[in-house]
Amino acid sequence: MRVLVVEDDGLLADAVAEGLRDASLAVDVVHDGAAALERCAVNEYDVVVLDRDLPAVHGDTVCRRIVASGADTRVLLLTAAAEVPDRVSGLELGADDYLAKPFAFAELVARVRALGRRSRPASPPVLERSGVRLDLGRREASREGRPLSLSHKEFAVLEELLRADGTVVSAEDLLERAWDENINPFTNVVRVTLSGLRRKLADPAVIETVPKSGYRIP
Repeated sequence: MRVLVVEDDGLLADAVAEGLRDASLAVDVVHDGAAALERCAVNEYDVVVLDRDLPAVHGDTVCRRIVASGADTRVLLLTAAAEVPDRVSGLELGADDYLAKPFAFAELVARVRALGRRSRPASPPVLERSGVRLDLGRREASREGRPLSLSHKEFAVLEELLRADGTVVSAEDLLERAWDENINPFTNVVRVTLSGLRRKLADPAVIETVPKSGYRIP
């Protein structure tokens, strides 16, 4: 899942981004509305966590433009304006959810995950294929009943491969879905992460490399 955090308070933006990354999400951060619209024009985000009171372009305008674009991106308004009229006006802009500051971080993660599920074709809370089981709610992975201790990126890559349901996922798609925009597009991080994931999954090999195409779990 890829998320854009739009927040002009740098410390809060970094804290939100760090927490979402700890939940195995790929997160980009910008600090004003104009930058948010630029990022949304070039990247496909599952969820935008959007402050309303933004410089350059107001958050309300950003929300309207995201909705008007017809993209599948879901918008979570994150703002200090917590009165009922504020929440109603925010939802009437087309936002999918509204969370007032201060907030419990666990609730923010849960809401972002719920919105992310709505931005994609529906998938079960537990993904299973070829003896590999991924419990998305509990963030637990296993193979043939053997628990796997995965890094955040290994979990995210395995999730994308299982979601593909046997079809090939390219390295570029894995990079797009599991890492943020700061990653070097020419890096070998996908190959390195897959190597570690394969080692933890153990033999017999379950992740298949399709030459010049990508990877799959058949």
